[in-house]
Amino acid sequence: MKLLVVDDDPDLVDIIAYTLRKEGHQVSIATSGTQALEMVERGDVPELIVLDVMMPGLDGFEVCRRIRQRWQIPVILLTARGEEADRVWGLDLGADDYIQKPFSYKELAARVRAVARRAALSQTPNQGTLRVGDLSIDFGQREVRVGDRVVDLTPKEYGILHCLMLNAGRVVPHETILNFAWGSNYLDSDAEMLKVHLRHLREKIERNPSAPEYILTVRGVGYRMRRPTDGM
Repeated sequence: MKLLVVDDDPDLVDIIAYTLRKEGHQVSIATSGTQALEMVERGDVPELIVLDVMMPGLDGFEVCRRIRQRWQIPVILLTARGEEADRVWGLDLGADDYIQKPFSYKELAARVRAVARRAALSQTPNQGTLRVGDLSIDFGQREVRVGDRVVDLTPKEYGILHCLMLNAGRVVPHETILNFAWGSNYLDSDAEMLKVHLRHLREKIERNPSAPEYILTVRGVGYRMRRPTDGM
């Protein structure tokens, strides 16, 4: 897999690149956000980007935002800051995953594999369109609508909704959603991020996120998308 690693710490970026090359990946390096964007814009487009957040000049959040405006490249953010607000901001910008420093290189390699599998799954053949009430998802176009309104979802939010819509009317355990949206090597910490993504997904598709009509919580088990025949 062709990867781009972006970090202003030359020692760390070399270690990350070495670790990922041992996993069999082809790895390019950038030591600033500006350099990373220049590489992508001139045609050196990676299949996945590992991107540090706290860089001087153009930080990782801004790089992620600009990448998402033009390309559908999976992005894993790295940061020394662990505040939930930062994690949510990065994920809302379109990042596929978020790892707090210090991290183990085994964990990073596992998350790269999981995000890669999720990206591959998003490119599966057209499964048509499914509707639940006013909510619809067009798998071929990767387009979600509530009524006539197009809903802009992050990759993780889309993956969660994809899984729930395919199983509308059935209780879907947390582990099944994580396996679908994160990949089979999901980590225990991803269970908390699932809650964050669910909350933001509800804010985008529900009339009242505090009293959801589409995605219902089954406490201690998982979630259930209401049946297409259920009344609102």
